[in-house]
Amino acid sequence: MQSAEIRSRFLEFFKKRGHAIIPSAPLIPENDPSVLFTTAGMHPLVPYLLGQAHPSGTRLANSQKCVRTQDIDEVGDKTHDTFFEMLGNWSLGDYFKKNAITWSYEFLTSKEEGLGLDPKRLYVTVFGGNEDAPRDEESFAIWKSLGVPEHRIYFMTKDVKGKEPNWWSPGDNGPCGPDSEMFYDVTERGLGDMTKEEYMAADDRQEVVEIWNDVFMEYEKKDGKVIGKLKNKNVDTGAGLERLCMVMQKTDNVFATDLFVPIMSVIHTQATKYDERAARIVADHIRTAVFMMGDGVTPSNTDRGYVLRRLIRRAVRYADQLGIVGGFEEFIESITIKYQEIYPILAEKKETIIDEFTREGSKFKKTLANGLREFEKLSISAISGSDAFALFSTYGFPLEMTEELAIEKGVMVDRAGFEVEFKKHQDLSRSGAEQKFKGGLADTGEKTTMLHTCTHLMLAGLRKYLGDHVHQAGSNITAERTRFDFTHPEKVSREVLDQVEAYVNEAISKQCPVIIEQMKKEEAQAQGVEGSFWEKYPDVVDVYRVKCDDGTVYSSELCGGPHVKNTADIKGRFHITKEEASSAGVRRVKAVIE
Repeated sequence: MQSAEIRSRFLEFFKKRGHAIIPSAPLIPENDPSVLFTTAGMHPLVPYLLGQAHPSGTRLANSQKCVRTQDIDEVGDKTHDTFFEMLGNWSLGDYFKKNAITWSYEFLTSKEEGLGLDPKRLYVTVFGGNEDAPRDEESFAIWKSLGVPEHRIYFMTKDVKGKEPNWWSPGDNGPCGPDSEMFYDVTERGLGDMTKEEYMAADDRQEVVEIWNDVFMEYEKKDGKVIGKLKNKNVDTGAGLERLCMVMQKTDNVFATDLFVPIMSVIHTQATKYDERAARIVADHIRTAVFMMGDGVTPSNTDRGYVLRRLIRRAVRYADQLGIVGGFEEFIESITIKYQEIYPILAEKKETIIDEFTREGSKFKKTLANGLREFEKLSISAISGSDAFALFSTYGFPLEMTEELAIEKGVMVDRAGFEVEFKKHQDLSRSGAEQKFKGGLADTGEKTTMLHTCTHLMLAGLRKYLGDHVHQAGSNITAERTRFDFTHPEKVSREVLDQVEAYVNEAISKQCPVIIEQMKKEEAQAQGVEGSFWEKYPDVVDVYRVKCDDGTVYSSELCGGPHVKNTADIKGRFHITKEEASSAGVRRVKAVIE
């Protein structure tokens, strides 16, 4: 059974049971500033899990795009990948354990509506209890009633490292609760009955793989502590599509499934020195990078952009090990073709993704060989923090890559020393940036203030017509003109510049009030307020909004500088006079008020 059929069978199964099918949310979380990426299907639904009414009702299902990079060093084995799809169904104060567990079992084992998996290869874990909640006897009894043998249902408790295997929590804050996980035997002969210890050993050997998880959200956590029960009991389930493909297609690894076969075939064709682990890393990282860029992430040295940059550079490094000398167009093409029906955004942005990936990959390729030579010259016993930082600043080696290379040589890296050097670099860069662009203003005169407000409107227009990857990279505003740098990988056409001009002039003509709101920095970030150098602002920040009487918001941005009180105070027409490159991945525009 191919991935498309598994996905559609899942959604149809739950649609028949009263679930509204909702679209996948973007990989960039819209309502959760605590994480860089959507790491689980529940992240976009947190407000509704906490009690807010969902417009589609109390039963929901979808296939959610997710990215997790905490296990990036494990990629290359049989089951780990950084991008994956999570098939999920939710109950928002509707059904609870009995229906959730019963439907999970039915979908997995039913030949008519589900996957028709062999129940004799299924193993189940349930919550063994902790200081926050009792042992989950109810789930244990439900599994028994469905015919799962008692000796294949394992109560799990904290291990010696303090890991809680059957307790789901997205972080220090939010809904949480016990879960019940389903594992499937992927060995050729079958493992049969196992004790708990034998099952755990089989899990470590990846002879059984987790294919489903039912989370029973009864509790709420705040600042790392469970503070009580939720208003409604919720169900959050997840089934990894890649894992289901693996068991349905009778392979022992996700990279042999139809989801990876297209790109793995390209790698096989282009590689001159084939290594399975390296090939899997290349395939995984390119696939993840494509999905990230499809949702608007661009390479940078901070936050999401840094994760993307690390994935691309790691893919380049392992492609080099495989002897792949060409570009990455064919790899990206294979991914967009595979997913274009379910995620059409990838096909729509294919050329942009290819250009961005190629630009970043080519830039790193040029320094990779020199960086590797430099690495080989370093001490054979240990790598100092300053040496690790030199590899980062001169050759673009993320610290994690240097550590990875060091492990291969059997030496240690002074991570603490690297952090010291990196902080020095940050402090110098930040102070320089703040001196050069403090407010971006030459003075606080009338004309400079008018252009300052226009610059905010222009950034909003650029983001509207170019995309959310656009952010301020610097500004210099005088009474005569505004000069503004922003993140964007390619030249902006005159047509788009005209659209941005019209956007600014429309706001001017509508005589919109410019209002200031004071709010907590975290709240502003959560609301998507645009801003640069967030770390330099206090806990309570000023948010400037250009909001017209008809409710239209033309700009919402973090700022500490002077603005006009109303766009009617901007005397003249705004005009962009020039657009050019500023630096790699950064464009510059100049504009005036005529």
